[in-house]
Amino acid sequence: MAVCTVYTTQSLHSTCSISTPTKNHLGFNQKHVVFYSTNKKTTKRASSAVITCSADTQTVVIGLAADSGCGKSTFMRRLTSVFGGAAEPPRGGNPDSNTLISDTTTVICLDDYHSLDRTGRKEKGVTALDPRANNFDLMYEQVKAIKDGTAVEKPIYNHVTGLLDPPELIKPPKILVIEGLHPMYDQRVRDLLDFSIYLDISNEVKFAWKIQRDMAERGHSLESIKASIEARKPDFDAYIDPQKQYADAVIEVLPTQLIPDDNEGKVLRVKLIMKEGVEFFSPVYLFDEGSSISWIPCGRKLTCSYPGIKFSYGPDAYYGHEVSVLEMDGQFDRLDELIYVESHLSNISTKFYGEVTQQMLKHADFPGSNNGTGLFQTIVGLKIRDLFEQIVASRAKTPVEATKA
Repeated sequence: MAVCTVYTTQSLHSTCSISTPTKNHLGFNQKHVVFYSTNKKTTKRASSAVITCSADTQTVVIGLAADSGCGKSTFMRRLTSVFGGAAEPPRGGNPDSNTLISDTTTVICLDDYHSLDRTGRKEKGVTALDPRANNFDLMYEQVKAIKDGTAVEKPIYNHVTGLLDPPELIKPPKILVIEGLHPMYDQRVRDLLDFSIYLDISNEVKFAWKIQRDMAERGHSLESIKASIEARKPDFDAYIDPQKQYADAVIEVLPTQLIPDDNEGKVLRVKLIMKEGVEFFSPVYLFDEGSSISWIPCGRKLTCSYPGIKFSYGPDAYYGHEVSVLEMDGQFDRLDELIYVESHLSNISTKFYGEVTQQMLKHADFPGSNNGTGLFQTIVGLKIRDLFEQIVASRAKTPVEATKA
């Protein structure tokens, strides 16, 4: 079961009518409709389950898939920072909600669409990774509604109690990110995505990370950690891992090749795998687009202690798709020197010289900030901002062209 974060925006100029789900639909008892506007709020009785908002532009939908503990929350924090504004908990809402509020982005944790609570999963002998423990019909209906400008009352999965709490209002934002275990599992949901990312952590690195976290911070034994990983692995292999074939970008984290037989997972080799031909998305390249490049930047302008840093770039194939792959092996000693690497990368969608370096320095305390995980998460965040701006410009241009015609 993944622990996720949700970011919502409150800056919409829209009018919404909200009706809560019936007990038969989600197990909740509320049966009222609340009409919201920018100036007032009124309520009336109803029994339907529809919430309607008028929004200026259709919501852009991003999907982020990964297993539990693979860096989704850190990625979301970097993405939110790119768009500006700090993420904060909702005021006056459920204290155990998975929601945090930022200026532009709403991120929905897909754990909220569990159809079985913790006790129910135990009774049926299924994990949270199993599709039978999740309500994909509701997930599709609500994501589609939000994309179409309709607010919804989304259920809340309480990670503290393991129960399903009463729902919360989610208004259509400028950008909706659905993150969790299954954003690309259901084709109906997958077809709603404007862009998709998969965080792919190798078994070796995942095991090393879990040992470091659970043994040092939670007092778990090595045997219990191994048992936990093995218990999840069949469902992960069956239902989560295959989703990466649908992703427009994959951040793959592997053991370093710079240290022979390394098993600590402290030095990482990270790949940014970018699908070619995705609308509004141009893959990042190093030096010369389409070439095969190997680059060791350590020297006068980039300080590198053992085992050093190595970059590579080139074309490849991934699940039958043409891709470009940018790879970094090793870690930075000084983030302020990252600008030297940044200056050799193209198509990174920055608005000014050094923006990648600025973002990395701003969040130097985030996990992965000294290696390729932080660098590539930051770059993908900038690419999503650029994709969003291109989509908005394209939608604004279409009505004008239609009028001229």
